[in-house]
Amino acid sequence: MKKVIVVTSSPRKDGNSETLAKNFAEGAKAAGHEVKYVAVRDLGLQFCTGCMYCQTHDKCVLNDGMNALYSEIEHADVIVFATPVYYYAVSGQLKTFLDRLNPLYPRTNAFKEVYLLATAAEDEEAAMDGSASDIEGWAACFDGVTLKGVLRAIGVGAKGEIKDTAFPQQAYEMGQKI
Repeated sequence: MKKVIVVTSSPRKDGNSETLAKNFAEGAKAAGHEVKYVAVRDLGLQFCTGCMYCQTHDKCVLNDGMNALYSEIEHADVIVFATPVYYYAVSGQLKTFLDRLNPLYPRTNAFKEVYLLATAAEDEEAAMDGSASDIEGWAACFDGVTLKGVLRAIGVGAKGEIKDTAFPQQAYEMGQKI
């Protein structure tokens, strides 16, 4: 059994990328894994100030929903990021979340596997290259952490449009196979 953290950065409740996140989580649960689901929009997230306090303390100086997550993320085996693709990159919400994971840098983290679930209105999978690069760059900051899989859900712009595609099932199956 693996400990899995699924992070959705969709600003829209039940948006397309959140649908993928929920399906991945269900697949992982069905395979017997322990899953924690986090919606960035519920954290009251503030921007990192670059003060570096977190490098010598157990928490961030900012008081929002992040301090409660650091230990859980540190001890997770798998981290899954779900994002809508805006201007060929991860959403601003996810980028802010990634920046706020800076307190993990000096820790001995259990996670070694990272997955990306990305949605875009674009019809070309290359539209997700920037998002995959964003996550690969973040993962490269941690020893032995790799981007194990990317689901590129293209051609889905309107909220709920993804439900009429094969992408939710693909996310579920990806979750089962971790």
